[in-house]
Amino acid sequence: VCYSRLSESMANPLPEYVTAELTGHHGPARAVRFNTTGSYCLTCGSDKTVKLWNPHRGLLIKTYMGHGREVLDAAAVRDNSRLVSCGADKLVIMTDVATGNIIRKYRGHLERVNCVKFNDEATLIISGSYDATVRLWDCRSRQYQPVQIMDDAKDSVTSLQVTDHEILTGSVDTYVRNYDIRMGKLYQDCVGHPVTCASLTNDRQCIVVSSLDSTIRLLDKDTGELLNEFKGHQSQDYKIDCCSSNTDAHIISGSEDGQICIWELVEAKLVHSLPQGAKTSVVYSLAYHPRETCLLAAASDGSVKVWKGGDRGQAM
Repeated sequence: VCYSRLSESMANPLPEYVTAELTGHHGPARAVRFNTTGSYCLTCGSDKTVKLWNPHRGLLIKTYMGHGREVLDAAAVRDNSRLVSCGADKLVIMTDVATGNIIRKYRGHLERVNCVKFNDEATLIISGSYDATVRLWDCRSRQYQPVQIMDDAKDSVTSLQVTDHEILTGSVDTYVRNYDIRMGKLYQDCVGHPVTCASLTNDRQCIVVSSLDSTIRLLDKDTGELLNEFKGHQSQDYKIDCCSSNTDAHIISGSEDGQICIWELVEAKLVHSLPQGAKTSVVYSLAYHPRETCLLAAASDGSVKVWKGGDRGQAM
């Protein structure tokens, strides 16, 4: 089913050159995330900060403080009025984007918080932690306790993706879990190796799974069937993002040798490798623009680069 967009790969160029480098973090850049429209992005790092950028202009807009240790993930609501971040200090923090004021700090996780998202309505914050739980926090309530705790994972929850009715998680316990909120069901798929990232393709029909055996797997979301495997990158020690391109024609992953690897989805052929940094750097995080050929990548050497395709200097 994901293969239906193969023909689009010919018309859609791959990211090939750097148009901007988002310089500002001191130490490793742990995550980079587009906002809903792809106009802005958030980065977070070991320097305990979250930064808001216009990546297409290479412009830093604002820096947000509040965490006591490194920040591991961040996300913005659809109207860009609030952001949420999480980190090694075990906190989930909701912040007003315009003022930089902290709206609320959510405490409850017992270990570092690896990943965080808003739901579509921005009424809930969902966080995943090294304590092997996923916690749901009500943004509208004055209560500081989670409204729900999902403790199905047996080890660290490394990644989250949230749709209008699903919560997709990846865990070091080798499982990908998809919680169908509407149906009240949990679907679990074991890939046999610790999962560092699980993300849905844009057509929501497949799951892209990165694991610590230097392999990315494409699973059918409904059946769990293994549709394809992608190899050629290094992923054995660190949490590394993977995703599909905006057309679902390509699969992209970071790597522990400073490279960004891009495969054709159908043929599983490694078609491009982008040099993000030195061979000793780890490309931790990726974000692909929802509509355009534009890839953001963040690495352990502190680099956050904006990669684009097509004609150089093309306006977004």
